[in-house]
Amino acid sequence: MNYRLLGRTGVRVSPLCLGTLNFGGPTADEDAARMVDVALAAGLNFIDTSNSYHGGRSEEAVGKVLAGRRDRVVLATKVHFPMGNGPNDGGNSRLHILKACDESLRRLHTDYIDLYQVHRPSPEIPIEETLAALTDLVRAGKVRYIGCSTHPAWMVMEALASSERHLFARYVSEQPPYNLLDRRIENELLPLAARYNLAILPWGPIAQGLLAGRYQAGEALPPDSRAARQPDSIYSRRVTPRGIEAGRMFAALARDHGLTPGQLALLWCKDQPGITSPVIGPRTMAQLQDLLPVLDLVLTEEQRAACDTINPPGTALVDFHNTAPWMKTSI
Repeated sequence: MNYRLLGRTGVRVSPLCLGTLNFGGPTADEDAARMVDVALAAGLNFIDTSNSYHGGRSEEAVGKVLAGRRDRVVLATKVHFPMGNGPNDGGNSRLHILKACDESLRRLHTDYIDLYQVHRPSPEIPIEETLAALTDLVRAGKVRYIGCSTHPAWMVMEALASSERHLFARYVSEQPPYNLLDRRIENELLPLAARYNLAILPWGPIAQGLLAGRYQAGEALPPDSRAARQPDSIYSRRVTPRGIEAGRMFAALARDHGLTPGQLALLWCKDQPGITSPVIGPRTMAQLQDLLPVLDLVLTEEQRAACDTINPPGTALVDFHNTAPWMKTSI
């Protein structure tokens, strides 16, 4: 397998990352354990979670399934979203970050986190406060590397400049939404990452199933989908007529190339310039097994050009930045 460097670090990670948004929730612990077994056997060595997934239960599930094999994976988690009702139970303050890190370590049953990511920006908090707290965690040995998720390019650049100026720990990665239906990071974030050797770890590479053919025009939402389980949510608002139509065209394209729609969607994302490791979030073993063959596939220029006809570079048909308050563009 062609392992890829995590930004400018010496850490090599698999070209796919196992996301665990469904662990501790729709995916039972015993199923999660089997999925991790299969992923590790296939060569994946990168697992991503967050303290906010299912109120911490995802981290607990990950800690449980990694018992006895923690050193086999690069383990990433995140901090930002509220973990309680108090005024200091969320955000990117020093107070919250230090407390949240200790709680994540406890839930994960580990004494260090390989990649600790700031899940969203806190514009009201100086970036120096956030980076100083993260730097202290690195110096204490609780965290190996730091990164961010779903930040605008200018905030990432501000953080890199602050780290340079104050000798803080430096972000080594950004985890943005990125798929064929929302390509806006190609305009500024990807060029920034290339210039400063920042790893890009996209979430939503299959566009919440829109590119996997899960949704059909004029039909009810699949009852087991997040869009159906959480009506009038960020998930349901992504299932738009334009997205469904693009998904239909994409599914036909995938079949013409002998791939499932999910495989082509993930392959496209994995092999885009500047991408390090897309985060996949399978809910079932069948979903995971459909995607794992992408590890050994390479996107052809013919496939790339055909995908561009569905949605060209730098543009968006569906808003996957709708979890980012800073994004003002409406789709």
